[in-house]
Amino acid sequence: MPSAPLHIVVAGGGIGGLTAALALAAQGHRITVCEASAHLKPLGVGINLLPHAVAVLDGLGLLPALRTMGVETAALVFANRHGQPIYEDRRGVAAGYSHPQLSVHRGQLQMFLWDEAVRRLGAAQVRSGARVTGSTQDDAGATAHIAHADGRTEALRCDLLIGADGIHSALRRQFYPDEGAPCWNGMMMWRGTTVARPFLDGRTMVQAGHRRAKFVVYPIAPPAPDGTQLINWVADRRLREDGFGGGLRAPDRADWSRPGAVDDLLPTFGAWHFDWLDVPGVIRAATQILEWPMVDRDPLPRWRHGRVTLLGDAAHPMYPIGSNGATQAILDARALADALQTQPSDPVAALEDYEAARRPATARIVALNRQEGLDAILDMVEERAPEGFARIEDVMDPAVLARWVQEYKAAAGHRQVQAQSASSA
Repeated sequence: MPSAPLHIVVAGGGIGGLTAALALAAQGHRITVCEASAHLKPLGVGINLLPHAVAVLDGLGLLPALRTMGVETAALVFANRHGQPIYEDRRGVAAGYSHPQLSVHRGQLQMFLWDEAVRRLGAAQVRSGARVTGSTQDDAGATAHIAHADGRTEALRCDLLIGADGIHSALRRQFYPDEGAPCWNGMMMWRGTTVARPFLDGRTMVQAGHRRAKFVVYPIAPPAPDGTQLINWVADRRLREDGFGGGLRAPDRADWSRPGAVDDLLPTFGAWHFDWLDVPGVIRAATQILEWPMVDRDPLPRWRHGRVTLLGDAAHPMYPIGSNGATQAILDARALADALQTQPSDPVAALEDYEAARRPATARIVALNRQEGLDAILDMVEERAPEGFARIEDVMDPAVLARWVQEYKAAAGHRQVQAQSASSA
């Protein structure tokens, strides 16, 4: 515990911001979380937490509860648009890691973390309807400028201000006012949830298709008493050719997270009937469908500005490839807490250490995901065998596939957990 606890304001009550708040509070710091939404309405879709992120949450005492709300993913299977398996990558405990990979309901996870923050920090320190609009600072500290939902404004003094306020971060915009809209790769995503019979073993995540059309599907809750299971799915459809370097900008923000329509998807995915899953049937039976563009931002030259730094999507928004979005935000939270524990008497130096540990690593993942990351496997097979195959060995060398997967996983930090025991992670 630090000899002189800091007052730290966290702008943003998402997964990364709340994890940071919990990790920093566990070290004795006084934390205030400011969430812009007056009434939390978390997206009711799925999310994957990789083992090294689960290890962080386990260190905060959260793993027992997380196990009850999600599914321990046993494998990630890559398949072509005909549903034929290309490569199976074992995951989590099934692959020998000390911690599971968890597939959970994003909204349920966020509300769980929010409730834990309220319990551990105190209700007065976890504020909704409090949008951090900017900051000022001097040698002694920083001031978070807050607009409340009831019209009040507040200048909240603190020792450090952490911008975990997402891809449209007000703090990032303050320091980079000319950055403009997020970069769009021409792909639109439709995310949905469907209650259906379990597919495969009920613990497998599948990515099927190619760069023009991809369907990702995985369970996010244990089977119900009636034998059905809540399944998360993502349908990606390319509307324009890849815009990286070509000037494509995301559709207007007002069009993000709007309700999607089944008719938008069936022309592309209506004939995707796999032996193990009826894709159009899953789409038609969706309890909800949300639509938004696949976007990221260029890596920044720096995150820290005085006593203010960035975290999660505010720092390094990336394409949702490889289950890295929330995972990397959670790793940010741990690295930030570790840096402050190492340098308790010099918080500015601690922010520098945090950035040195995390900014190059996340920039590398942004670059890999712009090259399609693991999804490049799908394009290799589609190009060589668009009508399917009898044996994957006739199309691709399994050793090449394995090497591609392992190199990406190493770059994304999977190796951080594999060599550790559960007690030391």
